[in-house]
Amino acid sequence: MVNSIDSDLLIVGSGLAGLRAAIQAAKVAPHIKIAVISKLQVMRSHSVSAEGGTAAVLYPEDGDTIESHVYDTVKGSDFLGDQDVIERLVNEMPSEVYQLEHWGMPWSRRDDGRIGQRNFGGYSFPRATYAQDKVGFYEMQTLYDTCQKFDNIEFYNEWFVTSIVHDGQRFCGLTAIEMSNGTFYTFKAKALIIATGGAGRVYSFSTYALASTPDGLDMAYRAGMALKDMEFVQFHPTGILPSGILITEGARGEGGYLLNNKGERFMKKYAPSKLELASRDVVSRAMITEINEGRGFKHDTGVDCLKLDLRHLGKELIIRKLPAIREISLKFSGIDPSNEPVDVRPVCHYMMGGIHSNIDGATEIQGIWAAGEAACNSVHGANRLGANSTAECLVWGKITGELAAKYILEEKSSPPFPLHLVATEEKRIYDGIFRGTGSVNPYEVRQELTEIMNNKSYVFRNETDLVEGLKLVRALRQKTWKHVDDKAKEYNTNFTNVMELDSMFRVSEVILMGAIWRKESRGAHARTDYPDRDDKNFLAHTLVYYDTKEPVIKTHPVTITKYKPVERKY
Repeated sequence: MVNSIDSDLLIVGSGLAGLRAAIQAAKVAPHIKIAVISKLQVMRSHSVSAEGGTAAVLYPEDGDTIESHVYDTVKGSDFLGDQDVIERLVNEMPSEVYQLEHWGMPWSRRDDGRIGQRNFGGYSFPRATYAQDKVGFYEMQTLYDTCQKFDNIEFYNEWFVTSIVHDGQRFCGLTAIEMSNGTFYTFKAKALIIATGGAGRVYSFSTYALASTPDGLDMAYRAGMALKDMEFVQFHPTGILPSGILITEGARGEGGYLLNNKGERFMKKYAPSKLELASRDVVSRAMITEINEGRGFKHDTGVDCLKLDLRHLGKELIIRKLPAIREISLKFSGIDPSNEPVDVRPVCHYMMGGIHSNIDGATEIQGIWAAGEAACNSVHGANRLGANSTAECLVWGKITGELAAKYILEEKSSPPFPLHLVATEEKRIYDGIFRGTGSVNPYEVRQELTEIMNNKSYVFRNETDLVEGLKLVRALRQKTWKHVDDKAKEYNTNFTNVMELDSMFRVSEVILMGAIWRKESRGAHARTDYPDRDDKNFLAHTLVYYDTKEPVIKTHPVTITKYKPVERKY
């Protein structure tokens, strides 16, 4: 008999989107049972790593406008963003900033006492609302504290969710493993919000926490939901070497320069009006072009890089506004950025793609919503502007929390719970993975998989590399079948790591297939063999559906309300 827990609303993931959803649901429906399930302790969710800011129009009196934020985001998305969704983000955000303020968020301040905002790439005005360079940590602390005020929110820390249970149309529940004792459970509930974050650990050079694997995306994919626009992977210009840890865009927003080995601020050539504050895809391509043309530096590890120079900002400003960056630089590369430039290189930082959802965050299965980076409601299109991701988490955390709670209050009956699906899942993970055999080390496999993605599907792409990458991923998957050495029940991270690897294979395949299909360059997807954007054939979202033989690719129209696609220049 499988152990079972009954709830009303399940939220998988405890980052910004998950916590904001829990608070909103608890406010709308104080008597429903809300379970927030996380494979980590809540405050270790990767949202704590967000550094630079959260975008919002706060000061129209200074010239900023809602319309300007909308257009900057549409242009940043390379016209693949759904414009109705972008308008919703921009309109909702100012009140979210003030809501956090009322809950205790320690925003940085201007000299006149107003909430501080800094410049960020691709924006016409300083609208990245910040708290030093630790904005995600402070936002998470604020939301977690606020969750404690609600008796109907219960946290399930260190539970690994393995599958979504539904009857083909409506949500029924989840299967999960309690990591502390290895017990397999079902959760039965009326509604689900998937807020499991991004999949950036499918790349070896990545700003993501090691836990940021695509388990949430994969369980939605296996349950029949489409993954949308997964070929659009954001490479942030400034990952510190050798670790890949993020150096916030706020460092350039405060006036930092990018330099090549000739000492030139090379962004003058690529984005004469915005320089280092062009959108991320433009800056990353410029950096790789400089490196490819021989104007990079050789890092001690043998990797090519460029320099981020903050020295002219002065030690006092760096300590006041970028303290975490100085700490990261000292700790992970032994450099004090107030004395010498930092070695940086474009690094996997964000997935524009995710679970196909509409403007409300609703997915293709009734009773299931998706929010934050795990979702793709197409707010970012082909390229996200910095500071719009924490904003997205807050806005769609609130929207999905409210809609899911109202759905539960209105929904009279639940569909019968399909126990045969639970038996199938138990067999998949225990017979197929836990008791699987093989001599290949899964950690070496993971390293090999992430290096294939890094080498074959990086800032610049082409047909040959992408097709070879797909072949290599599939061959590696065949060669390495499931293999768990550790047979312990308590905290068996070997078991969970191999389940994560299983998900990584499927989602890597989706990224590569989408990238092969999209024979154009748009936003973060830059193909050297198709260097131009092709609106005639590819102004569409990519949907990939799971199939046991070969994933199925379909398309979905882009919503254009006001702004027709034009050439994108910075």
